Amino acid sequence: MNSERLVAMPAVATRPVRSEDLAAFERMWRRLSEETIYRRFHAPIKRLSLKLRRYLVDVDHVDHDALVAVAGGEVIAVARYHRCADDPAAAEVAVLVEDAWQGRGLGVRMLRELASLASRRGIHVLTGDVQADNLPMLELVQSLLGPAALDARGALVHVSGSYGGAGEPRVSAPCA
Repeated sequence: MNSERLVAMPAVATRPVRSEDLAAFERMWRRLSEETIYRRFHAPIKRLSLKLRRYLVDVDHVDHDALVAVAGGEVIAVARYHRCADDPAAAEVAVLVEDAWQGRGLGVRMLRELASLASRRGIHVLTGDVQADNLPMLELVQSLLGPAALDARGALVHVSGSYGGAGEPRVSAPCA
């Protein structure tokens, strides 16, 4: 996938997540495949727990924030960051795109918007873990952060790097 070639998407808007998005997240969850859930959470989660439901919508818009993509009144994707406690200039990021919308460049769009938002809040290093066999996501990350951002660690690839920053990319260890 070339992150520079975004597929035209009909009427997809992005905005900050809101607490009233909880019902939309629950509807989106029912549209996700088991594989998509596993790729995002690294575990076979069958249902949204109360704790996970709250995590999806309870953000402080500083240290923990999320953007959603909405089409036809439904949440179809979410990108979030959570600032690392041991390195306030770094944040762990995650992206989830509904199956029907994958492969259209929406993940790239969400990551770019999230990186811009995080940068305005003093976060310049993005970190996360991607399953080693999730080639589309690894290609996306490499296109945004460069090949040096990938560090294979068995079944997972740790990702860490700067997006859109000047100079040498700064890397960070996984958030503690």
